[in-house]
Amino acid sequence: MINVVLFEPEIPQNCGNIMRTCVATNTKLHLIKPLGFSLDEKYVRRSGVNYIDNCDYTVYENIEEFFEKNVDGEFYFLTRYGHKPHTSFDYSDNTKNIYFFFGKESTGIPRDILKPHLDKCMRMPMTDKVRALNLSNTVAIMIYEALRQRDYPNLLKEEPHKSKDFIEDGIDNPQ
Repeated sequence: MINVVLFEPEIPQNCGNIMRTCVATNTKLHLIKPLGFSLDEKYVRRSGVNYIDNCDYTVYENIEEFFEKNVDGEFYFLTRYGHKPHTSFDYSDNTKNIYFFFGKESTGIPRDILKPHLDKCMRMPMTDKVRALNLSNTVAIMIYEALRQRDYPNLLKEEPHKSKDFIEDGIDNPQ
């Protein structure tokens, strides 16, 4: 299973977008307090639309509780201070639980959490003109890289609500 861990997320819209991505990809979400918002906030609901009720997520009081309850798996940490690109790791084993950690929007993941995991710290390559990508975008990129390596298990590769030949046939085409 693929897991996303948000350490002390601050922006409700990001969390809502991430929840929606998790529902779309059968990804489990782990939220580590303190949260910078209430999960009932309209911003979380608006970003997650009506998919939030289908999101498999757990809220933890702190990082210690998270690690006590999640001992089985491989842990990867997204940080602008990482030295390896996110594509340099092998996530292809469908039998392994993998956890992708993301820090709070303002300060990232604290050094004391990263230091014991230096070999699993990664960075998404980018120019020197930005500090980091938006959190919800980074989560989506990471989930889809792992899913690509696993050949998108249990996900639909075709749109289920329209004809398979929707584009070719031009049916319901608004032209």
